[in-house]
Amino acid sequence: MVDAFSRQGSELYAEDVALSAIATQVGTPCYVYSRAIIESNWREYDLGFGGHPHAICYAVKANSNLEVLRLLADLGSWFDIVSGGELERVLLAGGSAGRVVFSGVAKTAEEMERAIGVGIHCFDVESVAELERLSRVAARLGKVAPVALRINPDIDAGTHPYIATGLKETKFGIAIDDAITTYRMAADTANIQITGIAAHIGSQITESGPFIDALVRMLELIGELENEGITIRHLDIGGGLGIRYRDESPPAAREFIETLVDRVRDHRADLTLYIEPGRSVVGNAGVLLTGVEYLKSNGDTHFAVVDAGLNDILRPALYNAWQNIVPLQDNPELRSCIYDVVGPVCETGDRLGSQRELAIEAGDVLAIMDAGAYGHVMSSNYNSRPRPPEVLVDGGKFHIVRRRETISDMTAAESAPPQD
Repeated sequence: MVDAFSRQGSELYAEDVALSAIATQVGTPCYVYSRAIIESNWREYDLGFGGHPHAICYAVKANSNLEVLRLLADLGSWFDIVSGGELERVLLAGGSAGRVVFSGVAKTAEEMERAIGVGIHCFDVESVAELERLSRVAARLGKVAPVALRINPDIDAGTHPYIATGLKETKFGIAIDDAITTYRMAADTANIQITGIAAHIGSQITESGPFIDALVRMLELIGELENEGITIRHLDIGGGLGIRYRDESPPAAREFIETLVDRVRDHRADLTLYIEPGRSVVGNAGVLLTGVEYLKSNGDTHFAVVDAGLNDILRPALYNAWQNIVPLQDNPELRSCIYDVVGPVCETGDRLGSQRELAIEAGDVLAIMDAGAYGHVMSSNYNSRPRPPEVLVDGGKFHIVRRRETISDMTAAESAPPQD
């Protein structure tokens, strides 16, 4: 991964733009993304495949800003979606429906109908009940639905329990012990065409071992299915490659893909390999800028009270996630202190960082690093707080790609009952 966030003198820059200039013009809190990093991260995956048939299906749930999706579509990216809303975003951004894979455990009949109608590439089916519903919807439309079954390989990815998806006790996928039976059923189900097989074992995985274990199990299963007369044309290995937030050491995307491709070639050289990266494409491409409102102390605990809260960036409160927090401008004249960085939301859990050594004063602006994934997409209006804007930096220019939400935006869908 490249790193386009760097110091030039005492100032923190995104590519060739001082982040302080964005904070002054756009205000805080504010998300800022680097086009150069997003493009470089995606291309590293593409280079890893070499000439092997493949599809890089960007996980829209990581960051669904329309301009981010448009940028990726221009690169030739495919898209992994988990809702009808994400499908509409991909289409609005100029993405091809024929390059969309629809994952998710609770697809509604309406979502299925729309996806079939626009001609998506494939449904990753996660249960027998879903398979039966999809068959009925396709029959009603007079269509055949392309399907890969998402198999739960019962692999411990060693990640946070909330983002581990490959264990048998999770809600995701079809148990590997039931895979052959379910594929037989799918092969005999009207209006269903089997195209592939899928697995996804979790997010923020920082070693190759769990992916290799899952890949080996899937390749073995593909061999068993071939013996059953069921041909698998593509294998979707899911996403989940982590990034470095603090001291993690994930493999480089290109080397990681080369390792997977070598395994697949040894098994079946014509098997198309799909992967669904999200965090590792956009995570280190974004920061959240937040202004310091107050410095205060309660006994021996010192607080930096900032204008971004858990409604703006949920990961620290939800996962106890650690993200680096740095001032935009270094000021050697200030004495450093150990602060808990906390937000304005009326929750004790609204803590963005604990025990951080910072040399700051009220009025400074901080950058919460590596916030490009699962940042704005998880934001909310809790405490009736408008969601922050999003900015895309491109070389020496920046563009507001989502304006700051207003109170009017938040209340526009609400109405009073008629008065008697």
